[in-house]
Amino acid sequence: MTLQSRRIAQIVRLKRACLQQYKECHAAVWPAVLEQIKDCNITDYSIFLDETSMILFASMKYTGNDFDADMEKMRANPEVRRWWEMTDSMQETLVEGSTGSTDPKGWWREVEEVFHYE
Repeated sequence: MTLQSRRIAQIVRLKRACLQQYKECHAAVWPAVLEQIKDCNITDYSIFLDETSMILFASMKYTGNDFDADMEKMRANPEVRRWWEMTDSMQETLVEGSTGSTDPKGWWREVEEVFHYE
């Protein structure tokens, strides 16, 4: 079976009033959330913040063979859903019509990679 290695980048806006709370919860991410990320073939996952615009930029690598199925597994995990409920309340989506991280449209908007160099 061939793995579909791909790089993914996404953005969302952080509510300024939630800046410290967001940083604190990400300094101690729940173990069940980290385990699910790993189980869904996501590696090298980082979130960056541009405090001027309050845009969060996430970058990750997907190394599985069925991204959609892995994301369904992620959405089905009750601890991940609880985590998303908490963090979604601190964010403003840039995905038109999205109702939250469990929405199939997504909560974080994917952005196009226009350059990569290794």
